[in-house]
Amino acid sequence: MGTKILVTGGAGFVGSTLALALKSARPDDSVIALDNLKRRGSELAIARLKAGGVDFVHGDVRNPEDLESLRDIDTLLECSAEPSVQAGYDGDARYLVHTNLIGTLNCLEFARARDAGEIFLSTSRVYPVAPLCALPLESDGDRFRIPADRKGPGWSAEGIGLDFPMTGHRTLYGATKLCSEHLVEEYCAMYGLRALVNRCGVIAGPWQMGKVDQGFAVLWAARHLYGGDLSYRGFGGEGLQVRDILHVDDLFELIALQLGDLEAHSGALYTLGGGPACSVSLKEATRLCESISGRKVTIGCVPETHPSDIPYYVTDNRDVTTRTGWRPKRSVEDTFRDIFSWLEAHRSELEPLLA
Repeated sequence: MGTKILVTGGAGFVGSTLALALKSARPDDSVIALDNLKRRGSELAIARLKAGGVDFVHGDVRNPEDLESLRDIDTLLECSAEPSVQAGYDGDARYLVHTNLIGTLNCLEFARARDAGEIFLSTSRVYPVAPLCALPLESDGDRFRIPADRKGPGWSAEGIGLDFPMTGHRTLYGATKLCSEHLVEEYCAMYGLRALVNRCGVIAGPWQMGKVDQGFAVLWAARHLYGGDLSYRGFGGEGLQVRDILHVDDLFELIALQLGDLEAHSGALYTLGGGPACSVSLKEATRLCESISGRKVTIGCVPETHPSDIPYYVTDNRDVTTRTGWRPKRSVEDTFRDIFSWLEAHRSELEPLLA
């Protein structure tokens, strides 16, 4: 007799991928995906979930009643979120806060009432904007880089780690996720909840509906394949800003390891991402997309920087590797090739959404 796993945000890119991978790896377990289907493209996941043996429930983490209708859950994988770093800049933060913060509270209460374990997915955007913009970056060819001989609290050429300074604003998106991390920590301490936090860098892979503010790898690949405009935005408009990319399948391998002994990982906070070896600038991503697709796209230049943007984020994975043995296996090129293969295979469905 298997266990029951609930994946919130289960029709989103990360949630649906993890739900299907869990069902494939643990066929005796019951996997349920709950999602409100607000984000465009999430409706495409329903047929995939059904084909993979995952039960889909239409519901919203903002509504405790939607969660309460589900019984006897053993583990909750919390992937639900409003994922845009620009959310709230239009002057209305209510959906963002209700989903990312009140939703977390509802999920924690749901797990506590059932003595269920919980894995919460957080984000590297909990780190404040100003200190990241103040890093001593140098321009090195087609990218920004931290010089090998420079380091400070929580930062070095190996990337950004848990000791990075946390004072300063971080966008409303980042603030809600940081508050949620604290709630998970308090529920572990106060109620003995078996839970952990995975603070993830940029996650990418097939079935991500790429946008300017979230999912740049898919956006870049789709515009090269399907056509459309692209621009280097911010920091002079040169495309030198850098992110590390974590393939969603590498994320699943860590979560599978954690689920194998959730008790041992309870209370932990892990920072994880692609790391320096899987980092890429926008300019480098353009060259890679040109090489894979055989097409060139005219790239615009927008020198002005959005208040939410940062020039550089690469994860220092040394802590999570030391504590768990996990490390990412898939390169940036592997990730982009997987994305291009998916875009080609599902062109009729995806081109209207991503062109």
